[in-house]
Amino acid sequence: MTATEAERAHVSDSVREYDVIIIGAGAAGLHAIYRLRGQGLNTICLEAGDGVGGTWYWNRYPGARVDIESVEYSYTFSEELQQEWEWPERYSAQPELMRYFNHVADRFDLRRSIEFNSRVATAHFNESEDRWDVETTDGRRFSAQYLVMATGFLSAPNQPKFPGQDSFRGKTYHTAYWPAEGVDFSGQRVGIIGTGSSAVQAIPIIAQQAKHLTVFQRTPNFSVPLRNGPLSKEFEAKVKANYPEWRRMEREESFTGMIWINERPEGMVTKLTTETTPEEREAMYEDRWKNGGICFYNIYPDTFTDPVANGYLAEFMRNKIREKVNDPEVAELLCPKDYPVLTKRLCADTNYYETYNRDNVTLVDIRGKEVGLNEKGVAVDGEGYELDAVIFATGFDALTGALTRIDLRGIDGRSLNDHWSEGARTAYGLMIAGFPNLFLINGPGSPTPLFQPVLLGEEQGNWFGDWISYMAENGYTRIDAAPETEDQWVQRCTDVINATLFPKARSWYMGANIPGKPSMGLVDFGGIWNYRKYCTDLLPDGFPGFTLSNGAQQAGRAEMHAGAATAA
Repeated sequence: MTATEAERAHVSDSVREYDVIIIGAGAAGLHAIYRLRGQGLNTICLEAGDGVGGTWYWNRYPGARVDIESVEYSYTFSEELQQEWEWPERYSAQPELMRYFNHVADRFDLRRSIEFNSRVATAHFNESEDRWDVETTDGRRFSAQYLVMATGFLSAPNQPKFPGQDSFRGKTYHTAYWPAEGVDFSGQRVGIIGTGSSAVQAIPIIAQQAKHLTVFQRTPNFSVPLRNGPLSKEFEAKVKANYPEWRRMEREESFTGMIWINERPEGMVTKLTTETTPEEREAMYEDRWKNGGICFYNIYPDTFTDPVANGYLAEFMRNKIREKVNDPEVAELLCPKDYPVLTKRLCADTNYYETYNRDNVTLVDIRGKEVGLNEKGVAVDGEGYELDAVIFATGFDALTGALTRIDLRGIDGRSLNDHWSEGARTAYGLMIAGFPNLFLINGPGSPTPLFQPVLLGEEQGNWFGDWISYMAENGYTRIDAAPETEDQWVQRCTDVINATLFPKARSWYMGANIPGKPSMGLVDFGGIWNYRKYCTDLLPDGFPGFTLSNGAQQAGRAEMHAGAATAA
């Protein structure tokens, strides 16, 4: 029997049995395979696509590029990998990221634990055996003691249905489902609906190719220059020489898991806007602007809580837009004015605003207007725009969509959709009450949206590995999050986000971008240092707020180890 065959579970009544099932072979899923398989667990990863990479496998639209510096948007679990990999650019494009994740999958022999083209349809908890029964859309069945949801937080595309959409005679595309072979828009009249991050990256490139590009904008977004370019060998050598300390700073001192400012590591800013002079304030803003990227999140902390402090930065950015766009009316349409800056995910671009100076680009304001499609193109309040192709850059059902689109059922057959009918609820962003042995990575209730997701995926994967080892060593087969633990964590996340300006924006942070989705704080904005302390304290403290039990304890289950969590 080969090594691969030995690792594959035995087949019993057409059900393949494992210790752990991981759903998703993106950045977090690959690390989870490495970590859990490395501790001797029989592990399978089910991936809907036919390759690794997660969001970077699916998002192949023109200009797709990460907005976190390459030397940070990378794994830390292998020092050899960190030292040997060479990043060609400061911010990696989608093809380079795919090359990196494929290299990781091959270098650490991860593919033999992945079943590609395996979209999960159902996952039901079997209470009599403390196991998860999983079935794919093509009817294959799997069973495992533990289920790890590495499904990604921006992996469920929002596909709105516009009136008349099916009548359009041209081609339609969604940025999250871009054809692998690419699209040639030469000579075409193209329309793009949406001006979020994907659109901000794609618009400048499509405008260079299309005969004419019409951008339909509902809500303008703040965007900063990315300032991408070749990664200097000198800087790369500096990073590699200092990786251990800088990775420690990312985990322990940075709010976002990112520390690069003008090619120097910098800790969290603690000075308040009110403690600065206008000259100091402008100097910091300009420093961030010239550096490029989303380093504006490392700014005076009262920018996130004080409307006056926030207004200073917002006006700075609006003035930058006005400087870039020649037509004053177009510039004002592109200036966000009804929500605080940074309360929506900041975009980072290459010549986005300058693109509106081109003769072949038109901006159409669709806020509060009726938008539909007809045979010839897009109609806005009855005014028609004839097009050959329409692109939907309409974002994602973030954080929860990839989970709720699976028929997930826990204790007593309760569905996740029912449990989350009034909003997503988790314990520490790691587990869901009533769904034993199910672990979340980069899910709701965690600091994912404002923290470096590759790093957080590693952290959470390591915690789950430690938890599973603890359970095996102590004879437990099941771990449950107590309902009161979940209540307290939801309340903590709510209290923290309500103390900021984030609720003033209709963002995917709040679930407000999806019609009918409950609007609430979906993330922990309390700082990574606090989050890490909560999570790392769980195991040595005996898992307060969780119930551990074994298969022989069907009645009553095990006692609560330390009562409800005191996370508030």
